[in-house]
Amino acid sequence: MADSEHVLVVGGGLEIPRLLREHRPGTRTSVLCQLPLLPKLQQPGAHERVLALGARCSAREWVEAAQLVDKADPITRVVTFGERDQDMAAAVGVALGLPGHDPATVAAVHNKDRMRRTLRSAGVEYVLARVVNSSEELRGWLVDHPGSWVVKPLDGSGSAGVGVITDPDRSAAAYRRCVGSTHTGRSGSASVLVEEFLHGVQISVESFSEHGEHLVVAVTRKFSDPATLVELGHVLPADLPEAVLAAAADHTRRVLTALGVRDGPCHTELVLTEVGPRTIETHLRLAGDEIPYLVRDATGVDLVDLAVRHTFGEPVLPDARRRLSEPHGPVQAIWFGTAPCTGTLTRVDGLDEARANGSHVQLAVAVGDEVRRLSDSASRPLWARADGPDAEAAVRRAREAVARCALVVSVSAGLADDVGAGT
Repeated sequence: MADSEHVLVVGGGLEIPRLLREHRPGTRTSVLCQLPLLPKLQQPGAHERVLALGARCSAREWVEAAQLVDKADPITRVVTFGERDQDMAAAVGVALGLPGHDPATVAAVHNKDRMRRTLRSAGVEYVLARVVNSSEELRGWLVDHPGSWVVKPLDGSGSAGVGVITDPDRSAAAYRRCVGSTHTGRSGSASVLVEEFLHGVQISVESFSEHGEHLVVAVTRKFSDPATLVELGHVLPADLPEAVLAAAADHTRRVLTALGVRDGPCHTELVLTEVGPRTIETHLRLAGDEIPYLVRDATGVDLVDLAVRHTFGEPVLPDARRRLSEPHGPVQAIWFGTAPCTGTLTRVDGLDEARANGSHVQLAVAVGDEVRRLSDSASRPLWARADGPDAEAAVRRAREAVARCALVVSVSAGLADDVGAGT
């Protein structure tokens, strides 16, 4: 058994553990994750073992659990494919002497204040930001610095807890929303980040790194809700001048280098401001929102496949470059639908009509599930994918498909005041 691969997947990984086993037959996979992820594991019986820990378990306990597995069946690779518990995966990698992200890199990427300070000290960019520890401190900052500010959790993702604020009288509500959100699944922090609102086109850069070399695979144009900053749609390739795309790619490489990224996929979100690209945040993982599949269909580069092969130490950048040099597919877009109010989903009308124009329409919820008004990425119950000869046409087709769908929601008396218009 020692001659074959045994991959410890920290977190869930969705379909990727299955792809690992298929890519290299004989590979064994084990999972180490938080308890809430157990119901989301795909094919749990295909793993050699599944270990789940509670939210209050320390890094030492995670390491000891991994060492217990390693003692019974030596682990050859430690990987993680999501945001949650990347810090624990890094700690396990160090303890077992296996390659992975440096814990300092994970900390710099996850903690938004540390990311800002790292990029500033490296001379990459400067974005005005301040950590506040109470709603009163937030209010004081807003009073002293009039204008538009973004309030976000220090360690958030999926736009959870994020909001744009201009009115000091709304600071208490914004602060409560922030401290109630964390992507780690562990206890939240009383500290939140308030940073200047960056004006300009929003994009994301999908990249893959090997030994510190960063290959930009695609640039995606983002469309976000102005109040919550939750993403409502994406289109790629972004319809932007070549000089702008080149500047975004160069800036992304500088960001990743400054943060110490060496290997694997990254999803970096930028705003194209008047003074150049500025970072919203970056992630040591593939993008969500179906973006890897948009990339595959638009460019021919399968980022999921790159992640699978990279897990086993196979070089992937030469093949990715070759595919990028070949003719590309049509422009790809995705658009998300939102619920009109908080309540129970009764039915969805118009799905067949929406799918009749060639769009791929997918529900993220089922009849009987609770839906809620737009607040984070998890509150988008519907999405549609479409392609087109250009970005405008692809986005229009995706939006039209969403518009053909109507979510019928049953609202209880206690939620009746939450009724509003969906997107």
